[in-house]
Amino acid sequence: MKYSHGEKHEIIRLVEASSLSVRKTLKQIGVSKSTFYEWYRRYLEDGVEGLKDRTRSTVSWTMEHDRQ
Repeated sequence: MKYSHGEKHEIIRLVEASSLSVRKTLKQIGVSKSTFYEWYRRYLEDGVEGLKDRTRSTVSWTMEHDRQ
């Protein structure tokens, strides 16, 4: 399932506020840990803007740019 940046932000807020472990919360929501932690990394680095969908060319350019 593809999530909007608003939905990703809401999932992050739910996980942060949950009294359950991250793993259990994500299992109930139906989001994988790897997906969540990728969103969370982007959120911590760039805020809600970091949760917006990226085109493949943007991701490729960013990865290439980081190698330099």
